[in-house]
Amino acid sequence: MAGFLPNPGIHREPQIQSHQQRTPNHASQSDLMKKLIVFDLDGTLAESKSPIDAEMATLLGDLLSIVKVAIISGGDWPQFEKQVLGSSLSQSKHLENLSLLPTCGTKFYQYRLGWKQLYSEDFSREEKKTIVDALQEVRSTSDFKAAKLWGEVIEDRGSQITFSALGQRAPIEEKKKWDPDFAKRKILKAKLDQLIPVFSVHLGGTTSIDITKPGIDKAYGIRKLHRTLGIAIHRMFFVGDALIPDGTDYPAEKAGVLSIQVKNPNETKRVIESIIDNLDEPFEFAAEVAQ
Repeated sequence: MAGFLPNPGIHREPQIQSHQQRTPNHASQSDLMKKLIVFDLDGTLAESKSPIDAEMATLLGDLLSIVKVAIISGGDWPQFEKQVLGSSLSQSKHLENLSLLPTCGTKFYQYRLGWKQLYSEDFSREEKKTIVDALQEVRSTSDFKAAKLWGEVIEDRGSQITFSALGQRAPIEEKKKWDPDFAKRKILKAKLDQLIPVFSVHLGGTTSIDITKPGIDKAYGIRKLHRTLGIAIHRMFFVGDALIPDGTDYPAEKAGVLSIQVKNPNETKRVIESIIDNLDEPFEFAAEVAQ
């Protein structure tokens, strides 16, 4: 079976077809085999701000033994250390195949006898103040103020400012209830787009909004992966839970990466299993899992 024909039942078929058209028609089967599998973190590999579990760590370790893997998230490096490297995955013999991109790709880490930072697109002091002032204004005039907060609402991540409606340490049960359909954050985003149009504003996680420099999002991270690893975008495969327009995963799909949306980490596990078994045609099998 040649190529990567979308399963008709998958709900993102129009976008997937447009990406398919970017793949050269003359490419051979070996040219189409995926060389890099890219994952979102929160909601995809783990529950929000929680460590990946033992089963996920094992599956990722197995995947790393046969193909390069990257993880892109709105979380900062300490969050990656807790969620990803705090698991048994850190004992993998194939960490050199793993790339970690915190804060929507504005930072890039690779393993070379230890984790090394390749770059960080940090804000200036003036840029941070502009963003924080806008977030405070939007929050003070919003009808969505939380009755209870768990930790800081606005977090400076160096290359990204993140607004968490319930606080950085809110319980996952509370976070899932606050804005399950993204409706509240879409309203907040629209106001921020007016106040700070020179920055990129994206919906991330379950209660958060991520703000980066213009043009810096997961598409930026995808392009960095392409340049750093020398892997063509049509040979990448992206898995995420926020592929809706304005979602933090959506830019990766817009960059031209064949993408699939999952509902939760358990669904991601089944997708990883299908990729391991069918690396030459990962989308067709993963799509069947994710229906």
